[in-house]
Amino acid sequence: MASTVTPRRHAPRTMAAAAGLTVFAAVMLMIAGVLDIFRGIMAIANDNVFVTTPNYVFKFDLTSWGWIHLALGVGGVIVSLGLFTAATWARVGGVAIASLLIIANFLSVPYYPMWSLTLIAMYGFIIWGLCVVRRDDVTDQRM
Repeated sequence: MASTVTPRRHAPRTMAAAAGLTVFAAVMLMIAGVLDIFRGIMAIANDNVFVTTPNYVFKFDLTSWGWIHLALGVGGVIVSLGLFTAATWARVGGVAIASLLIIANFLSVPYYPMWSLTLIAMYGFIIWGLCVVRRDDVTDQRM
């Protein structure tokens, strides 16, 4: 018995959902990136804003954490701008930047616990939004 492969046609709802998730991830990454930029500036300018723990395993100077968050936040904003154009490099970069920011926020939990956990959840949603969309859904939308 021979089987034929028919090209998969996407319903307009599927393409709209794919575009919606990409825009969702782009907006969330933009917001979270800007918030990380502000967090980095706070840590660089005034270390008194953050709580310090005396015996933390991953001990860095708070100014170092500030520079790390500032650099990753700027990277997140740049990648989010690329996501608005549905570029493949931006989707890969978005997952990479969001993953690095999850790690950075996890390591800075003792300094600012509730904010770190909130941003970890936001970056988890960003990674989900970027990974759930198939490449052909995004390319079909552009045609």
